[in-house]
Amino acid sequence: LEHKVLHNIISLHYCFIYLPSFSSLLFDFLGLFFHKMDRINDLAKAKAAVIFTKSSCCMCHSIQTLFYELGASPAVYELDCDPRGREMERALQQLGFNPTVPAVFIDGKCVGSAKDVLAAHLDGSLKDRLIQAKAIWF
Repeated sequence: LEHKVLHNIISLHYCFIYLPSFSSLLFDFLGLFFHKMDRINDLAKAKAAVIFTKSSCCMCHSIQTLFYELGASPAVYELDCDPRGREMERALQQLGFNPTVPAVFIDGKCVGSAKDVLAAHLDGSLKDRLIQAKAIWF
């Protein structure tokens, strides 16, 4: 195992020193990856409650309705209607969302997908989180 690790380190070192185009491509990829993540994080923090959806997703509609019935007015980003929606969908996949929608954030923190939101609603913690984030006031 140590031999393989050492070999990989030497190979990576070779790529950075002798193949500058490789290192440039790698840094471009990492920059693009983090740029997508930054966009998701920025949008997730823009309002107390945020839901990433698709207009054709029935579970997304159900989660939105639940939030409205609790008195919250979440920011809703429909990925299929946004020109950068595919990028954001890939970033949500990288964050572990599968399926990618609905993806719910409260107070800038990831709540999870529909099953996570419904579980939080059933145990009462969803309403508590919305109150704590000042998304609802009762």
